[in-house]
Amino acid sequence: MIEKASLDDPRAICALVNYCADKQLMLPRSLSDIYVALRDFFVYREGGELLGCAALPVSWEALGEIRSLAVVEEAQGRGIGGKLVESCLQEARELGMKRVFVLTYILEFFRKFGFEPCPKEELPHKIWRDCLGCPKFPNCDEVALIREV
Repeated sequence: MIEKASLDDPRAICALVNYCADKQLMLPRSLSDIYVALRDFFVYREGGELLGCAALPVSWEALGEIRSLAVVEEAQGRGIGGKLVESCLQEARELGMKRVFVLTYILEFFRKFGFEPCPKEELPHKIWRDCLGCPKFPNCDEVALIREV
């Protein structure tokens, strides 16, 4: 079941995201970052266990970003990631976002949802807000993808 994250979830979200970061699938997030962004997160649960998460922060005006999409290894391949993406896209529509982007290493997954490559230079607010403090800046190897909502 997908629902908005609650105050019981930050430690599990942080552990899952950082497990995936250790496998070079995404960038790590601190527990503090998770708490600050908690209202942006969706979680997927089965039997009370958190199996996946994704966040949809507003980046700028009518632009959002799907980030921290992660699914526990044992539950991958069951469509959980896709359901989390769809939940983010639905919320983007409800908020009136015109476009949503991702920075990812897993292009083909997001292409199934209509995301297409775009130059990172089209995302100046993302670069100034998040990328400048990233240890991979300016040699980022993530690929930017974007889609209309």
